[in-house]
Amino acid sequence: MAAQKLTAPAPRPDTPLGLFLSGGNCHAQNYLGSHPDVRDGAAGYVFRVWAPHARQAAVMGDFNGWSDESHPMERLEGGVWETFIPGLNRYDAYKYAIHTADGRVLAKADPYAFHAETRPGTASKLYDLSGYQWGDKGWLEYRKKSPVYENPLNIYEVHLGSWRRTGEGEFLSYRTIAEYLVPYVKEMGFTHVELMPVTEHPLDASWGYQCTGYFAATSRFGTPHDLMYLIDQLHQAGVGVILDWVPAHFPKDAFGLYEFDGSACYEYADPRKGEHADWGTRVFDYGRNEVRSFLYSSALFWLEQYHIDGLRVDAVASMLYLDYSREAGQWVPNIHGGRENLEAIEFLRELNTSVFTRHGDVLMIAEESTAWPLVSHPVSEGGLGFNLKWNMGWMNDIVHYMTLDPYFRQYNHKDITFSLVYAFSENFILPLSHDEVVHMKGSFLNKMPGEYLEKFSGVRAFYAYMLTHPGKKLLMMGSEFGQWNEWHFEYSLDWHLMENRENQETRQFFKDANAFYLAHKELWELDFSWEGFQWICADDNHNNCASFLRKDKKGDFLLVACNFSPVHRPGYRLGAPCRGTYQCVFNTDDERYGGAGLGDKAPVDSEDAGCHGQEQSLVLDLPPMSAVIYRCIRKKPALKKKTALVKTDAGKITVPAVKKKAAAPAVKKKS
Repeated sequence: MAAQKLTAPAPRPDTPLGLFLSGGNCHAQNYLGSHPDVRDGAAGYVFRVWAPHARQAAVMGDFNGWSDESHPMERLEGGVWETFIPGLNRYDAYKYAIHTADGRVLAKADPYAFHAETRPGTASKLYDLSGYQWGDKGWLEYRKKSPVYENPLNIYEVHLGSWRRTGEGEFLSYRTIAEYLVPYVKEMGFTHVELMPVTEHPLDASWGYQCTGYFAATSRFGTPHDLMYLIDQLHQAGVGVILDWVPAHFPKDAFGLYEFDGSACYEYADPRKGEHADWGTRVFDYGRNEVRSFLYSSALFWLEQYHIDGLRVDAVASMLYLDYSREAGQWVPNIHGGRENLEAIEFLRELNTSVFTRHGDVLMIAEESTAWPLVSHPVSEGGLGFNLKWNMGWMNDIVHYMTLDPYFRQYNHKDITFSLVYAFSENFILPLSHDEVVHMKGSFLNKMPGEYLEKFSGVRAFYAYMLTHPGKKLLMMGSEFGQWNEWHFEYSLDWHLMENRENQETRQFFKDANAFYLAHKELWELDFSWEGFQWICADDNHNNCASFLRKDKKGDFLLVACNFSPVHRPGYRLGAPCRGTYQCVFNTDDERYGGAGLGDKAPVDSEDAGCHGQEQSLVLDLPPMSAVIYRCIRKKPALKKKTALVKTDAGKITVPAVKKKAAAPAVKKKS
């Protein structure tokens, strides 16, 4: 088939095509892909696809016997192809026949399709997204008034294919999942769910992180409108929804983005930049205008079309570094000779700017595993522009610490304290994610050393420490009831364990702990500032203990004491910030959680004995392998200090000078 000559004039820069070609189209899916249309009185669908190196393009599907020539497309400016086909219907399957310069014919799924066949099928399907009636207006209004920085954020990470299945091991639909997931998450006190990628993907074992449909909700669980229903139901219950989104790489499946028009198209041409050998994937070409339009549009599509509350951007570190997981000689330095991918950095900044310009109340979360500075700082301040970042260092340290035999924890005490060195350098989320409970790493419960019941007490102590540590929270599904086996994507969670008393008690603990977290703004109002945290004792490594305060804006505080040893410690003296009576308001060793019921039942009065830099101290009963939280329920007047008298050389008795209060700084007048 001969290539068609270019006859159309260059598109205006403010048209959808012009914006797409310039890298500025943030809603490219409204132009490219397949859309219902009426031409010359005939209803059908218009198709547009970007394939700049193609010799010819055509649409093939059930409607033409999958002929790669019967419905050719016309070439527009910039390598975009278009055609209109009348008489088509929703759910008709189709692909693009891409005729390459070297004579091959490639069968490609539509990069902008809204729906797709269920694997192992790989064709796109026609689907009109309009028509769903949302009922979440109240939630969206609440979201605008409730910025994440000063509010609780406790995320439940969910893989829809394995959270729950039918008795025969089959997937539940989006709508059936809603029946179970919505009330469960609400009852357990999580504020948000984070969905591992529901973008269409061919291989279950990739968990969705090797995506072929950046605008298509996976058909494993139903239609796009079915997913909208699930999100809508969560919103109406007051639960936010975060989606994992993967702009870092894509798989090399022949029907996908891989060498889309017979050569490097969506990916870098140089394999030293365009290939992740460890993952068997290709890397997006962030310097190409059309690729940037594609990715910007995908991000905003999920936020706008599906009312998603935030995107957790996967594998950001692999985007930032040209030498990520590459040996010397296998990567190309940037124009300055450095290892930073300057195009990816610019892409991320523009991405976040585009998102927050349009939707200032959403979450853009970076899964970034290095010490790259200012990830969650505004672009105007030199940052990448995200508003939250996963604290991978904290996760690695605390998991290492908790897996140690308690005897050896004293030599690794920094694992639970080092995070405070950098805790406020970013807006952090503390994740205990799927990556930590898979691939022979063991479940959350089985990471804990000791006998069977000691493992449960370790889980409770750790989770209380996590909830009280500065930063927002994320927990992988199954951890909240003591899943014994590590996570397997092929099976449902082990819900049958809920027949056991220990698992019932553990779930009750998580439910109460989450409720306590939500009810106490000391634990989240000042998450990103030293004003909300103060060490009491950070260095009691011999006893495996750590204690600190969490504060709110008014100065009210909770005192937290963690004992990560199996030793009961009655008579443990701890500094107290004020004189008064303290009540234990949460104890992980409570009998209703499966604990021994040790710890202070009655209020404890502070003593006029300084300790840990405080003028007052408390003598507490610390249960073994526990975390206890105290509140000052009655403050008492501070002791009147006697004025120290100092004898001078002249023999006179004088009162030491009192330093005057500094004058208020001058306020610069507005020009």
